[in-house]
Order: sequence, then structure tokens, then C-alpha cells
Amino acid sequence: MVGALALIGVTVGLARLRPAAPTVEKASVWLDTVKRGPMVRQVKGAGTLVPEYIRWLTADTAGRVERIHVKPGAQVKADTLLMELSNPDVQLQALEAERQLASALSDFLKLRTELETERLAQEAAVSTLVADSADAQRRAQASSSLQQKEFIGELEARQVTEKSGELEQRLELQRKRLSVVSTSIRERLAAQQSQVDRLQAVARFRRAQVESMKVRAGEDGILQELPLELGQWVTPGVLLAKVVKPEKLKAELRIAETQARDIQPGLKAQVDTRNGVVEGTVARVAPAASQGTVRVEVSLPDTLPKGARPDLTVEGTVELERLGNVLSVGRPAGAQPNATVALFRLMPGGDEAVRVPVQLGRGSVNAVEVVQGLSEGDQVVLSDMTAWDAVERVRLR
Repeated sequence: MVGALALIGVTVGLARLRPAAPTVEKASVWLDTVKRGPMVRQVKGAGTLVPEYIRWLTADTAGRVERIHVKPGAQVKADTLLMELSNPDVQLQALEAERQLASALSDFLKLRTELETERLAQEAAVSTLVADSADAQRRAQASSSLQQKEFIGELEARQVTEKSGELEQRLELQRKRLSVVSTSIRERLAAQQSQVDRLQAVARFRRAQVESMKVRAGEDGILQELPLELGQWVTPGVLLAKVVKPEKLKAELRIAETQARDIQPGLKAQVDTRNGVVEGTVARVAPAASQGTVRVEVSLPDTLPKGARPDLTVEGTVELERLGNVLSVGRPAGAQPNATVALFRLMPGGDEAVRVPVQLGRGSVNAVEVVQGLSEGDQVVLSDMTAWDAVERVRLR
């Protein structure tokens, strides 16, 4: 009977004991201590160095690559001939435009001569009528005087007076006709001139098309790309070459979209060129994300470390803000700012770590603010502990 009671007591005691905590190698986890003090919020991202100024040369017209004079990497001037294209159709169109322009100019000169002749003839008619009208007026005055002296009859005097009035009316009509002719000449010449101007514009455009087949750099710099081969056919808009100014570079960083929401132009940044770290300033933030990242442009000083060149892979760090007296700890694996996570806190003076809920605040690249759940001096496990989600404590050895 006593033995049975003892067995029952031992069983109840064992049932009340907590299960043994699983053991985790201490060397395999990352521990950090909660600190109080200043904290710098930063975000990081990889990127490349790109020129501040890039000139893209595209085809204005279709053509075949006949000659390539310069290879990528060469120093070029604005008037350096890079390549030559050919297209007989474009040259024929230019010749046809020149022919139409020459014909229109000839028609304009012919019309101007005809209209000028017509105007001069009308002016001559007006001048003749001016003389005739003046003579008729003098005759009418003389006839009126002779009639008063009864040297001529009334009928003859009236005929002379009516003749003078008729010539005055004809003169007035011819003057109106001269005004109409002059206005018509200006309008017809203006219409013909507009036709000439239109054909001149077409001819200039066709000449520019022919000239554009001699592809020039357009800017002083370095020929970075020329992705064409001899005999290749290109269509309008196709990239022919890219000329850059390598002396002025900027960094284009790709920041994770979850970290880029606080980045604003004007923030300080550091860019690691692998040959040295340079200070910069955020110049532009892309308005939209692409493939999970946001493009951030960082302006850099004119003088960069040796080896800095376009398309060089770099790593950049953008400083968001400096926090004062806050609790902070290293950033746990998979933790996001302003979230609540469960972390294993190391018990003081022991080797056990207990799971505790921790409310996080603002985050940085390698640190995060602790809002609630931990105190200064606490040690926590920052490594991924998802394998131990089913337990509340682990033993570190």
C-alpha cells in the first residue's frame, strides 16, 4: 500500500515538471544587446554609376550601314563622323523635292513678271485718263467762257462739259481698278510665296534626311555604344550610338520598395565605389517601383576615386534621420519596422532564452528601435528561430 502511494506521488510530481528546453548551439545564433543612445536610420541598396549627361543618337530615316568610322571607347568631338548610312529612296526624294522647289520658284518669278506688267499697264491707262480728263476740264472751262460771249452755241458747250464729266468718271473707275489690281497682285504673290515656302521646308527636310545618314557625335565625350555592324539595315528610331560625358557621374541605387518610403531628395548618402567611399546627395526618387525596388539617383562630387567609370557596380547608403535617446537592437532576421515580433531573450545569469513579444519601431539597415518588450542590457537572439516556434524557451550551450 505504501509503495503504491509513493508511485502515485512520483507520477504526479513528474507530470508537474516542465518539459526540458531544447538545446541550441550558442555559436550558431546571433546574439545582440539592447542599447540606449543615438541611432542613425539608414537604408542600403546596390546600383551603378551612370553619366549625368547621355546623348542618344537614333536613326532619322531607314538606311543601310555602309561605313563605321569610330569604335566604342573612342574620344569624340561634336562633329566627329561616327558612321554613314545609305538609302537611294531618300536621295531620290531629296532630288524630287529640289525639283519641285525649283519649279515653284520659276512659277513665282513668272507670275510676278506677269502681274507687274498688268499693274504697269493699268497705271499707264490711269495716267492717260488723268491727262485726258485735265484737257477736257480746260476745254469745258473755255467753252463756258465762249458761250457767255456767244461765240459758240449752248449745245456745243454742253457736249464739251459732258465729255469732261465722262472722263472724270472713267478716271475714277480706272483708279479703283488699279487699287483692285494692286491688292490682287499682293494676294496672288503671297499665295505663290507660301507655296514656295512650303516646298522650301520640304526640301530642307529632305536635305536633312540625307545629311542625317552621316551620323555625327553631336557632343564632345566618349562613344560608349555603337551596336551596329556593316550592312545592317536600320529603321527610324533605332539606336545608332550613345555618347556620354564620363567626367560627371551619378549613382543610380535600387532600394527595396519597403525601405524607400522615407527617402526624399536632399538626404545625405554615401556611395562605395570599391575603390573608396564618396559623399553624395539624393537628387531624385523614382515615382514608381519596378520589380520590387525604387530607383534613387545620388549626385556625386566632380572628383571621384580612381577607377570610377560608367556602369561600375556600387553600393550606396542613404541616411534617413538621426534619432536621439532611444532603445535599439540589431535587426532581427525577417523583422519589419513598426511590427510586433517574438524574440528569445536570454535569462540573466543563465543559459536559457525565453520567448517574449517585442514591439519594434523605426528601422535602419542593421538596427531597429525597440518600443516595448525589452529593456536596456537585455540580450536577445536575432537569428532565424522559426524552427523553434513550438517552444517557449531554449537552452543555449
